[in-house]
Amino acid sequence: MDASRTIASLIYPNVMSLDVVGPLQVFASANVERQRQGLSTPYNLVLLAEQAGPVPTSAGLRLIADRAWRDVEPGLLDTLLIPGGLGETEQCHNTPLLEWLGQVEPRIRRLGSVCSGALILASAGLLDGRRATTHWADVEALRSHGRIHVDGNCLHTFDPADADDNHVFTSAGVTAGIDLALALVEADFGRSLALAVARRLVLFLRRPGNQAQFSALLVPEPSRTPKLADLLAWIPANLGASLSHEDLARQAGMSARSLSRAFSNELGISPGQYVERVRLEAARALLQDAQASIGTVARLTGFGHPENLRRTFHKHLSISPQEYAERFGRLP
Repeated sequence: MDASRTIASLIYPNVMSLDVVGPLQVFASANVERQRQGLSTPYNLVLLAEQAGPVPTSAGLRLIADRAWRDVEPGLLDTLLIPGGLGETEQCHNTPLLEWLGQVEPRIRRLGSVCSGALILASAGLLDGRRATTHWADVEALRSHGRIHVDGNCLHTFDPADADDNHVFTSAGVTAGIDLALALVEADFGRSLALAVARRLVLFLRRPGNQAQFSALLVPEPSRTPKLADLLAWIPANLGASLSHEDLARQAGMSARSLSRAFSNELGISPGQYVERVRLEAARALLQDAQASIGTVARLTGFGHPENLRRTFHKHLSISPQEYAERFGRLP
C-alpha cells in the first residue's frame, strides 16, 4: 500500500453496494483522468471487512474484501470511508470494530462516512462535538446520540478550509457519497480534475457540501464555453433569483444581444432555455430525495408557483411533479 493515497472502504454484511462503489469509482476515474493527462495514478483502492473474502451486500451481490480491517496498519491508510446499509445496526454494536475505528481516527488523514455509515462513526464516539449529516431518514437516529451537531440539510460536512478539524466528516444519503468523493478529489488535485471526473461519469456536479441537497446541471468545461464559464458556474447557486435575460447579461458583463449570441454559439440554446433546464434538474433531484413539498421545491428552484413547476414538468417529462415524486422519490 502507498501510505500517501490509499483509499479504503469498510464493507460488512448487508452494506449498501452503491455507498461503497459510488465513491470508489470517483477515485478510480480520477486515476483514469490523470493517466489520460500523462500523469501518475494517485489512488490505491482497497476494501476492508471482518475478514478477507466475499461479503454479501443488501443488493444480493457480493463484494470481495482485500484484507481484514484488524490486520491493517492505520498509518498505511490515507482515507477510510464507512458506508451505510441494512447491516449498519449490527456494526453499531460491533465493539472490536468501534474500538479499531477509535484507534484509526488520529492516525489517518481522513475518516468519513456515507449515508447511515455516520451512525457507525457516532457509535464509536468519533462524531462527538462535531457537525455531521446522514441520510434524511436517519437524521433523528443520529440526533439521539446527543453530543453531535446534526445538520440534516447538507450534502456533506467535509470542509478543506477547516484546518483545525477537517479529517472526520460525513455525507448524506447514497449518491451524496459521490459528491463527497468529488470534493475529496478536488481538495487533492483541484477543481478541474473533479469536473473531468464528473463529466466522464455523466454526473451532475453538486454544489458545495454546505449547500441544500439538490443537483445542479453540470457546468460545461470552461475551455468549451470561454465566454460563459463564470456565468454557468454562478447560475446553479442562484436559482431562487429572477435570472431574467437582463439579470444574466448584467452578471456576465455583456449586452443582452451578446449574451444570446454566446449561448447560441457555445451551447446551442437560449439563456432562458438553459436556466429552465438547470431549474428542472434541481427540482427533479429534490423530488427524488423527498427533501421538500412541491410548493417548497417550486420556490427553491426559482419556479415560484407550483403551477409553473407543473407546466415545466409536463413540457419536458410528460408527467406532473407529484407523479414524478411518487414514481422516483425515495420512500422512508
